[in-house]
This record gives sequence, structure tokens and C-alpha cells, in this order.
Amino acid sequence: MPDIKARLRVGFHWRGGPDVVFADITEWWRDPVVLRDLPAAVAGLIDATPTVVIGPASRGTLLGALVAAHLGVGLVEARKNDRVALHSAFYATRRLPGTYHEGGAVLSFRRALIRPADRVLCVDDWVETGAQALAVREMVEEAGAEWLGLACVVDDLGERDETRRRLGTRSLLTAADLMRD
Repeated sequence: MPDIKARLRVGFHWRGGPDVVFADITEWWRDPVVLRDLPAAVAGLIDATPTVVIGPASRGTLLGALVAAHLGVGLVEARKNDRVALHSAFYATRRLPGTYHEGGAVLSFRRALIRPADRVLCVDDWVETGAQALAVREMVEEAGAEWLGLACVVDDLGERDETRRRLGTRSLLTAADLMRD
């Protein structure tokens, strides 16, 4: 199997100018070797066996679907949708902090999709503040399910060691691994 970390580095670029720089991972999804090998690599970060994978929209859902298919389990999408508040009896919801880059969006999933007997693995491409994953963890635990941890491609939590510990974060790379030379 080719070195997945090396392929991820090759397909990664920092974009933008002097005022705004952002991570561009779009080449990952174009590379068929990454699509083939990334699900096993991400699933292998956690030693437990999940019954379901949850992925925050949008790229967490994309990667989560690949990991869930690899593991032979189902997927729950954690969506960003302010309209679910009208149907809160059916949805678990959490408002993300106003400082989150989408300005306090509501993260939700349908309550019936996470059950008390579930062992839930959260999957995402990139974790920066941990706000989404912390909200997902709260909703998963509120449902009575077991949180197995967060498996992600890039850990950009920096010095947020307490957040990393609370989430059980495991990653293939850190943001420092992708810094420009």
C-alpha cells in the first residue's frame, strides 16, 4: 500500500494571500489511491469497533461515508441546519459558538439514528477548534450511546490538549506536518 501520509501531503496546498490563508484539500478527493486507502487509514486510528460512524457536514460526511463503508457500519450525518429547531422533538441539536467560522450554526442529527447501544466513531477531515466534534459528542452521549473518539485526517488543535483529550482525537497528520517550508 502506498504511503497515504505522503499522498495526502502531495495533494495538499495552502492557498490565499497575505491576509487570508486557507487549507485546500480538494486534490485528496481527486486521487483514486487516497479514496481507496484513506478509509482504512482513518478507521485504523481507533482501536475500538464502532456500530456507527458520524460525520459533520460536509467533508466529515464524505469521509465518514467512506470509513463507514470500509467498516461495514452505517453513517449518520451531523448537518448544519438552523431550520431543525422547528422539529426539535425529532432532532438532537447544538448551536456552535459564535466564534466558530460559520457564526454559530446549528449542528444536528435525527435522534432516532443514534441509539443507546451504539458505539459511535466521529470522523472528520480537519479539526481546528473542536467545536463541531464537542457538540457531536454531547449529542451522542445525550442519546445514551458510547463515544469512541474522533478520527481525523488533520489535527490542527495546536495547544488545545484538553479538547484533544476530551474528544479522544487521533489523526494521520498535524497541521504542522503541512506547513510551508
